[in-house]
Amino acid sequence: MSQKQINRYVVIQKSLEGLLTVKEAAKVLGLSERQVIRLRKGVMQSGVSALIHKNKGRKPSHAVSDELKGKIISLKLSDNYKNANFKHFNELLERFHGIKLSYSTIYNILNSTGIKSPKKRRRFKPHTRRKRNHRWAF
Repeated sequence: MSQKQINRYVVIQKSLEGLLTVKEAAKVLGLSERQVIRLRKGVMQSGVSALIHKNKGRKPSHAVSDELKGKIISLKLSDNYKNANFKHFNELLERFHGIKLSYSTIYNILNSTGIKSPKKRRRFKPHTRRKRNHRWAF
């Protein structure tokens, strides 16, 4: 349990013992009274485990699988897509391999493995200032 969860448990336990009201517990925890009531009910039914998030330790359901990440990386390192920048590579994946992911996802996968996008950058042209015109007096 984290320190935040331990503090929550202590405050909820005090409210269950009658040392704190629901309103005071809500103020201490920075929650609404309704949430404190919900937490109290959970602690009474299942103990400390009610304060621990139920998805802890699980992989998100919308996360990209490790197999797909490996396939994307191997395709990018192959000779066919080596010189394609990330945006073009993303379009090629969708067209030829049926892999439809957002640009940011492709960018994060490839960037985390140390692959950089081969961007061609133009040389910086400094802005040249024109000479000041004379002011004519009338």
